Amino acid sequence: MTVLSVNINKIALIRNSRGANNPNILKVAQDCEQFGAHGITIHPRPDQRHTKYQDVFDLKQILTTELNIEGYPDSKFIDVVCNAKPTQVTLVPDAPDALTSNTGWDTKLHYAFLTDITKQLQSHGIRVSIFVNPEEIFIEYAAKIGTNRIELYTEPYAARFLHNKNKAVEPYVKCSQYAHSCGLEVNAGHDLNLDNLQYFKESLPVLHEVSIGHALVCDALYLGLEKTIQEYLKRLA
Repeated sequence: MTVLSVNINKIALIRNSRGANNPNILKVAQDCEQFGAHGITIHPRPDQRHTKYQDVFDLKQILTTELNIEGYPDSKFIDVVCNAKPTQVTLVPDAPDALTSNTGWDTKLHYAFLTDITKQLQSHGIRVSIFVNPEEIFIEYAAKIGTNRIELYTEPYAARFLHNKNKAVEPYVKCSQYAHSCGLEVNAGHDLNLDNLQYFKESLPVLHEVSIGHALVCDALYLGLEKTIQEYLKRLA
């Protein structure tokens, strides 16, 4: 079974634009759970332009499903997640001013750094996932680091899907199988949507979790949140 984690960063961005608490992301997160989502993802960045560090603690208190926190592991981020103890932390190599995640870790180059961070997080009972491009060398070193999971960066798949979906998904199929052989569980995310998700899910031999935010929130503007989540779940059935 592939589970759906809903990224609510865009909901928080709308909230922050008016300086109040509307929409209330805690209520939205609970609604996502009620509508069938298996987890909630947030990515608090240093400028806190959407989800804030306090949101990590607030969500941890009220969620009944999994909480996944994405982010670059600077000292502030590590302090927050080690205190909040979410189910999962996804390590991404974003620069502080990054608009969105746009590449995975070079796990060979950053082997020592990521090994230390991974051990620290796991010592607090946190499952660790490392965001990587679909290349076997990065998965090989992710396994050596000792992470629990990898998250495959899927923007290249989404960009090529309409032109040649077989070629687009091919490296992900190979990497999913290779990660499984290395003892890693496999997540995926970035630009997955209602058009390309089902084919991606059906093609990969192993896929534990997808994290979807931007496309899902855009779809919800037209379909409503409950209907949108149900449509994404259908693609994963």
